[in-house]
Amino acid sequence: MELEKYPRDAFHCHYDRAMVKGLVARRRRGKPSEARRTSAERKNRSQPAAEAISALWIDLFAKTSRSSSSKSRSPLSVIETNSLPALDLLGIGLGGQLDYVTDGIPPVPPGFPSLKFVGALADDATDGIPPVPPGFSPLESVETHVDGAVDGMPSNPPGFSSLTSFTLKRAQDDRVVTPDTSYKGRCSILDEKHRSLFHHRPWLHYNEFNNSSDQELGHKLYEQDLLSTTCLPKGVIRGCSICKTCQEVTARWRPKEACELVLDEAPVYYPSEEEFKDSLDYIAKIRPIAEKYGICRIVPPSSWRRPCLLKRKNLWLNSKFSPCIQHVDKLQNHHSSKIKSNHGIMSTKREKFQKITDSISEIMLENNQLRDGNNCNKFGFEPGPDFTLESFQKYADDFKEQYFQKVIELDLTSDKLEPLVQDIEGEYWRIVERPTEGIEVLCGADLDTSVFGSGFPEASTSSQYVRVQDQYVNSGWNLNNLARLPGSVLSLESKNVPGIIVPLLYVGMCFSSFCWHVEGHHLYSLKYLHLGAPKIWYGVPAKDASKLEDAMKKHLPYPLDEKLDLLHSRVTNLSPSLLRLEGVPIYRCVQNPGEFVLTFPRVYHSGFSCGFNCVEAVNVAPLDWLPYGQNAVELYCEQRQRVSISHDKLLLAAAREAVRAQWNVLFLGETNSENTGWKNFSAFDGVLAKSLEARIEMERRRREYLCSSRSQKMDTNFNAEGTRECFMCHYDLHLSAAFCVCSPDRFACLFHAKNLCSCSWSMKRFLFLYEISELNVLLDAVRGKSSAVHRWGVFDMKLSVSSLVSEMKKQKLIIMTDEEGRGKDHEEAHSTLQPSSTRSI
Repeated sequence: MELEKYPRDAFHCHYDRAMVKGLVARRRRGKPSEARRTSAERKNRSQPAAEAISALWIDLFAKTSRSSSSKSRSPLSVIETNSLPALDLLGIGLGGQLDYVTDGIPPVPPGFPSLKFVGALADDATDGIPPVPPGFSPLESVETHVDGAVDGMPSNPPGFSSLTSFTLKRAQDDRVVTPDTSYKGRCSILDEKHRSLFHHRPWLHYNEFNNSSDQELGHKLYEQDLLSTTCLPKGVIRGCSICKTCQEVTARWRPKEACELVLDEAPVYYPSEEEFKDSLDYIAKIRPIAEKYGICRIVPPSSWRRPCLLKRKNLWLNSKFSPCIQHVDKLQNHHSSKIKSNHGIMSTKREKFQKITDSISEIMLENNQLRDGNNCNKFGFEPGPDFTLESFQKYADDFKEQYFQKVIELDLTSDKLEPLVQDIEGEYWRIVERPTEGIEVLCGADLDTSVFGSGFPEASTSSQYVRVQDQYVNSGWNLNNLARLPGSVLSLESKNVPGIIVPLLYVGMCFSSFCWHVEGHHLYSLKYLHLGAPKIWYGVPAKDASKLEDAMKKHLPYPLDEKLDLLHSRVTNLSPSLLRLEGVPIYRCVQNPGEFVLTFPRVYHSGFSCGFNCVEAVNVAPLDWLPYGQNAVELYCEQRQRVSISHDKLLLAAAREAVRAQWNVLFLGETNSENTGWKNFSAFDGVLAKSLEARIEMERRRREYLCSSRSQKMDTNFNAEGTRECFMCHYDLHLSAAFCVCSPDRFACLFHAKNLCSCSWSMKRFLFLYEISELNVLLDAVRGKSSAVHRWGVFDMKLSVSSLVSEMKKQKLIIMTDEEGRGKDHEEAHSTLQPSSTRSI
């Protein structure tokens, strides 16, 4: 009979010493000593006796496990009275068998180690009975001693370790088994409801009986180490039964443990009033040097003091937002929601359990986001309670005072009223790299200024709230105007995309973070700090972006797809110290109120706030951005990322504007600054011409092997309702698309046309906005070829020769009218100067 059929507690029986002594006395009264028996008798009679007693012992243990009321009694007391005579029928009697095996000690059932009491020694097992059952360790204590294994069997069976201390005594109802205190592992199941499913027994070496690979073992060890950093005492307790926006900060500033950074500073620019008049022109001027750092700070002239409309009473007191909850101690030590990693794959049961809990968490988080309209990310930024700007400032100031001020008060030698920026920076990275408590902060992120309100004046609202000068309403540094300035490709976007066209507002407190990320579509971004405490920024130049990505992939123990998600989700903040060890150059700048921070295309940046502050940010796209934007679209396709804007649509729109400028210069003779600017960018080696040429060549290669007989002209309303995208990779379908006859409403890019359905390739159809030959005409027109400009103007922009002639005649008529007017005025003036006698004649 297999031992596994019985509960484990059945094997923790404890011997009653008085019972054993009674059995020994009974043997001495009626049975001869084992010493007087011959060896032949022992050999003939020992085997059947052992087998019979073994069966009886197994029956005993089964009864013991079923008898819940006999836990406090000796296990032998549950044997029925007619069982003892049955032992005598074995031919040698109970006493003889006891004397034969252990000189009075009851025999040991199969699969159990022999025991040694004070005054009685348990001999080594013989006749093939194993001294230690498979999967159990020998026991040793002051009262009991486990004999060593015999016949070459190891003293510790595979997968078990010996216990240095284990006392056998009568079991009680409230018994507590204390494991070896030398074990330092932590339970990986944080939920008490499910903890019992994964009890870790320290005396078992699970790896010995586990079929998993060494990689899985390494993963479990990593997971255990990871949890040792995540299971920290709470340093911030937020909310109570009465109020959800109160807090108690039990954590304290540790200045002696600060992680000080040694980084190079990003450049700072101080434009003159004349230079500051044109924002895009100034950005183009500083780009050759500043772009090498990836990030820079721009301090406006002293005369530029725009009003901050965030302090408007209606906005400051009444506009509510739901901030994200950030756990600063987990920004570098994430616990993956799908933690398979290259360390191995979780066991099947735990994986299923993890998937279920992950799905529930994601659904709950998604519901919270839908309910609260919050943009918090799924990797740990859950939404918090609602605040106004006024109440959030009080919450932020209270946190900073509790965390830092009490330490400053205890330092009698310090004259500081509050910590310096470098003090906060050192403490922040200490929490990220070597956390001792769980630090929870709040951050209001991605607040749409068209809904919440902007800190910059707008033409539609300036007269309602405050009298402002036109220089601030119409300024190119007003973030409400920046994206749509002439010369910005985003001015050609028809939709008001939040964060790209419409500025977003960010409300922070001390330690609230924005983690490593690049701007969407690798755009430029300009950020302005309206009010509050300084903000610290870190930037990595675009040429070194791949180094940072490699470092993130190396140090994030997640699957590749989740690593890519983390790079786009702004929830991971590897410290600059760690990145510099990987050869990643990082530059730092401190933004103060009233200053701008500019980030260039493809630049990874991160940072945090030193206290309560409000920052407004928006994207901008000068024409030199176009190559970066094309690379971003191709990268999104590989990573199955959705696009926010149609890059092809913007590229073609920019090309049309360049052709219009060429038309005006060639046929109308208009050489204003706007036309000249477009003409310079569309020169043969200009950035617009190069970008358009590269995109046409890419499209030509994709269409090269397609059957032209199954292609048709794309309808002009194909993208009217929004950007069409590939069902599989989300690629923008502005220039071309594929579909199958079986499902005409389902579209794919040319790469994934074969994945549309199981129909044959002959059933696929292709839509082209322009033929390659037509796109080549556009390229020639952009480069200034007059015949191509005329052809494209007539073909695509509906500019006819008659309209040109009429426009020229109109201009000529105006000129002639002006000349006639000037002639009449001259005659009148001449007549007034003649003498009166002459006039009369």
